[in-house]
Amino acid sequence: MPEANNWLGPVSWRRLHWLWITLVVLVLDLWTKGWADAALTLYQPVEILPFFNLTLAYNEGAAFSFLAGAGGWQRWFFSIIAVIASVVILVWLLRGRDGPVVALALALILGGALGNLWDRIVHGHVVDFLDFHWAGWHFPAFNVADMGISVGAALIILDMFMAGRRSHD
Repeated sequence: MPEANNWLGPVSWRRLHWLWITLVVLVLDLWTKGWADAALTLYQPVEILPFFNLTLAYNEGAAFSFLAGAGGWQRWFFSIIAVIASVVILVWLLRGRDGPVVALALALILGGALGNLWDRIVHGHVVDFLDFHWAGWHFPAFNVADMGISVGAALIILDMFMAGRRSHD
């Protein structure tokens, strides 16, 4: 299909196939959060490994519970940010100027952003349940959406470093 030139700029519709990854992340995220919400008791850890628990937690804030106790306005603030970020990521993906690593990264980030957006809109909080810990220190609980966002961000950073190496060769 030829590239279209519209308000998005030149769009490569061939890149729509990357949205399958977005869909997989979104479905897996929503399914695992639904399971965690039904099977776990809030803030009661279930030990899986000496360093890993399943612990249901509700996060009304952003990453690391930023603004969690802000009184409720943050739900809509973070939802608006997620919508804007999702549109920007989708446009970036469809403009198709980057290679497959960045396309994969954008698809992962988009799936994660949409998963957490769904939680904020439907539940008023994000459902977290993956709890890693060591020697009494707990990493903040997270979910599949957060993994998609984190892996996607890491891939973009990796691609930037690799692009820098390619330009120096």
